[in-house]
Amino acid sequence: MRGIQVKQYVKGPSELQVTTLPDPVPAPDQYLVAIHGSATNFFDLLQIAGKYQHQPPLPWVSGSEFSGVVLQVPSNTQNRKYKVGDKVFGASQGGYATKVAAKEENLKPVPEGWNFVEAAGLFVTAPTSYGALVTRAGVKKGDYVLVHAAAGGVGLAAVQIAKAYGATVIATAGTAHKLAIAKSFGADYALDYSDPNWPTQVKKLTPNGRGVDIVFDPVGLIDKSTKCIAWNGRLLVVGFAAGSVEKLALNKVLLKNISIVGIHWGAYTNNEPEAIEPVWNGLFKLIKEKKFKPTVFTDKEFVGLESVPEALKTLGSRGTWGKVVVKVPQDGQSKI
Repeated sequence: MRGIQVKQYVKGPSELQVTTLPDPVPAPDQYLVAIHGSATNFFDLLQIAGKYQHQPPLPWVSGSEFSGVVLQVPSNTQNRKYKVGDKVFGASQGGYATKVAAKEENLKPVPEGWNFVEAAGLFVTAPTSYGALVTRAGVKKGDYVLVHAAAGGVGLAAVQIAKAYGATVIATAGTAHKLAIAKSFGADYALDYSDPNWPTQVKKLTPNGRGVDIVFDPVGLIDKSTKCIAWNGRLLVVGFAAGSVEKLALNKVLLKNISIVGIHWGAYTNNEPEAIEPVWNGLFKLIKEKKFKPTVFTDKEFVGLESVPEALKTLGSRGTWGKVVVKVPQDGQSKI
């Protein structure tokens, strides 16, 4: 196969190179998948630099999220969910390659009508946003939901999920283009959070200026968001893309009866596996009902593993929206 192997940590994605490598040898409980689409993530940038919390032993093939076709099924069971030729998406170490081995629980069927590029970036962001809004915050019809970084991967997923559940969505982002993207995915209002008065503007958009019921925050804007949250509001801590971990004066939590709710989707496998399937069932229902559409970055196309460094560099520039996905041709074929 061909892939991007990391033999030593690098300063940036431009140092990554595509090489010819032995095909993965699946464990008895793993599938072998031919990759047709590889999605990029910020944690990939951290991992190649040796700065992520999960670092596989060197050398390893970088990347994680992918979509493709099943080439080989597990040998340790007859009760297999997928067969050779099935189209799947998922996550497993080694996503920047033409082949990858993955366990069944890390694979899902490509939704009907979706291509490989669209499905490649679905496994991480969509369930994070659904788990946050539905499982953790109980979003419902009539809620006002503030989605920060609404043009990002989890942000665009959150906008669609909140709208599907009947909420009014106020989106924030840092550029006019990203605000327009958020509105094109269903946001009712869009505000620039580089304006220091955005909390006041958010309150003005809610009934009688009461504030929003839910704040979805993958950035690190929880403290400022307490200024525009309603009584009994729910603050969803999704991440810290701004780069620092916030501290919050708890008197603000007390005075407004606020709930602060975390979401660590990746930890559900070990801590609450029974909650995973309902999340995916809910997502697939929204997809079938056309209430959730792909969030692939389309301002620029990335084709071939050789374009992974450029895709990662573009992602790291913070100039993208949605999910940046690389099309991975198999056997010289670019049509997927």
